[in-house]
Amino acid sequence: MAIEKTYIMLKPDCVKRGLVGEVISRIEKKGFTIEDMKMITLNEQILREHYAHIADKPFFPSVLEYMSSGPVVAMIISGDNAIKGMRNLMGPTKYEEAVAGSIRGDYATSTSENIIHGSDGPDTAAAEIKRFFGK
Repeated sequence: MAIEKTYIMLKPDCVKRGLVGEVISRIEKKGFTIEDMKMITLNEQILREHYAHIADKPFFPSVLEYMSSGPVVAMIISGDNAIKGMRNLMGPTKYEEAVAGSIRGDYATSTSENIIHGSDGPDTAAAEIKRFFGK
């Protein structure tokens, strides 16, 4: 097994609904380690950088509005195959495809407000960790 680091962000709906503790508990119970964690409010500059890959989509303004609507919890998670493991734990982005038992399957209320973000590969994880933690 490969020890990896990944970036995980608990989105504004997770914080507003009081689910931070529950989601963190699931991450820890799965055997992953939280190496660093902080609560931050994202500004437009960092959101435009983070979501540059969808900046030309018609729904981008609503993403900016939602992601800046309240604080998020940014985390560096490590463990055996942490990237794939966390993506499995999170469930698919489209909440209606997420099965019960996954974080999104149990808590997401829409595809746009789906509780959690996680890096999708090693390069993305490294870039997101650097973006949000400067490491």
